[in-house]
Amino acid sequence: MLILANFLEAIAVVLYYALNIYKWIIIAGAVLSWVSPDPYNPIVRFINRATEPVFYQIRKRLPVSFGGIDVSPVIAILAILFLEVFVVKSLHGLAGSIV
Repeated sequence: MLILANFLEAIAVVLYYALNIYKWIIIAGAVLSWVSPDPYNPIVRFINRATEPVFYQIRKRLPVSFGGIDVSPVIAILAILFLEVFVVKSLHGLAGSIV
């Protein structure tokens, strides 16, 4: 049972860091949307390719804009925070209860 507990704990840690990195990519994408960066810059292209599919899905399902302000990054960050609190903490708790 110790192996299963360690496996769940490892999944929780990796998921936490992956969500945290993606959260910062979303923040960078939101900041880049306020300025006009070079669209051919590889970093800008990576951030756009990493965030636009998520933003598109949010915009398609919740067509909300407040005076021209795109709230899809905020909704994406709130979803990530929910996953961090619910899924990651649940995995930590499950791993702790197995041992």
